[in-house]
Amino acid sequence: MSKKLTDNFSMDEFECKCGCIMPEFVKKNVQELAENLQVIRETYGKIDLTNSYRCKKHNADVGGSINSQHLTGKAADIKSSTITPSEMATIVDDLMKNEKFKLGGVGIYNTFTHVDIRGSRARWSKTLKK
Repeated sequence: MSKKLTDNFSMDEFECKCGCIMPEFVKKNVQELAENLQVIRETYGKIDLTNSYRCKKHNADVGGSINSQHLTGKAADIKSSTITPSEMATIVDDLMKNEKFKLGGVGIYNTFTHVDIRGSRARWSKTLKK
């Protein structure tokens, strides 16, 4: 049974998709990230994590940045069945401005929103027109 991090998130949701063991130093960051994501969950409903912690190899395999917040367990890619990635970005940005979510990065993609708790503001959009 996976360790419960918050009312709605457990450690297995944050594990690297390659199946490697998450380093101990990452687990503290994942706990903090889960607590921040819980705020979104409680306010706006169910969100799914498509990606969170990534080891260096998996990060390279998926074309992630060499400085990716995913490498430290401070980032998650999230999606919702009822909220678009752009709307989710606005929601998280507002939560950060109101200090209900730790300051960090928000990136908009076609099918998900990247959120992270890096401690400084970063914003980007990588949506592709269809």
